[in-house]
Amino acid sequence: MTSHNSCTSGGMRAGAIAFILLGSLVLAGCSGGAPADPGPSSSAAESTSPSATPTPTPTPSAVYKPADASGPAQNVPVPVLPEVAKTETKEGLEAFAKYWFALLSYGYETGDTEAVSAITSANCVMCERSKQVQTGWHEEGRWLAGGKVTTPVVNTAFNKSSDGQYQVAVQVSQEALSYYNADGSLDSTDAKPADSGSLMFAAYRDGAWYVNTIEPIAG
Repeated sequence: MTSHNSCTSGGMRAGAIAFILLGSLVLAGCSGGAPADPGPSSSAAESTSPSATPTPTPTPSAVYKPADASGPAQNVPVPVLPEVAKTETKEGLEAFAKYWFALLSYGYETGDTEAVSAITSANCVMCERSKQVQTGWHEEGRWLAGGKVTTPVVNTAFNKSSDGQYQVAVQVSQEALSYYNADGSLDSTDAKPADSGSLMFAAYRDGAWYVNTIEPIAG
């Protein structure tokens, strides 16, 4: 993740610290026509002929547009928690870690950190720094471009410690990040940082995973 939280009278300025672990279809028309009217002297009912059903038309959907120099991202898909990520299993924890970083990436594009905050302790210093960048640079007309976060490798031995925590090793790749002012001018850019690794410390409580902290892997 990238931290960028120093400010001046002209707005928040660059001072980045790399944080790398880290439609439904509408059916139109009728189902069939009414039976044909038999003639006055018909001795048998004439066969019916259903009317043609128009081809279903997809419901128009909003198109995702990444942020760029012309403006902020639009219609960003909201990450969805996989069903397996709701289970206290090795597969569940790894899926949850991927979901968490998807929420982190969503925050860079939208400034919306509500979902990730709900499953992360405020004691996670790196997490809080990233959220400050995300929310601060989506205020007063500012926006961020780039910074997309992906997780090439996520792995856990799934060993529960005495305090109820599990560790997850995560390799995170993050794109270069650009900071735009409300007038459309480019404030600064953080180059793509080298991929690195971090440990996520998570606990399973009340039927759900929760992140206590994330720390860089030394060496």
